[in-house]
Amino acid sequence: MKSTHILASILACFLFLASVTSVVSAAVPVIQADQQYFDIKSGLHVLKGNVKISHSGRVVTAGEARTNMLEVWASDNVTFTQDDISFRGDSVYVNIPSNTAKITGNVSYSDNGTSIQAQQVEYDWNSKIALFNGQVKITQNGTTSSQEQVRYHVIEHTLL
Repeated sequence: MKSTHILASILACFLFLASVTSVVSAAVPVIQADQQYFDIKSGLHVLKGNVKISHSGRVVTAGEARTNMLEVWASDNVTFTQDDISFRGDSVYVNIPSNTAKITGNVSYSDNGTSIQAQQVEYDWNSKIALFNGQVKITQNGTTSSQEQVRYHVIEHTLL
């Protein structure tokens, strides 16, 4: 009788682990790079050359990056793309659990007749709101203006 309970417990644990593994593997980013290795001291994957990290419809490209699979730190001509939304800059920090990307340095963004340059943008891919900061230059329909901070809805194409 004891062996039946032990066998049932082992089977239950196995089924639980199998279900958790399939959920976790579905959430793992796909990583491509010319060179990559795992740094045991930092616990990060280190990527160099033609880096591309894809996760749930979002893509980061860069010259180099580090990731722990929940966060990405990338630099050297970065892009952060989701569908037809694309930001460019010098570096990016992506936090997957909080659904945010922070692009810094020479940030540029453009869509249907709107072009925005800034020193930094924080983008929330759930709300689709981008908060641009630092010497923000906006060009819409041929008119250019400058501000220190701008909130922009990337789907509705409107300043907030």
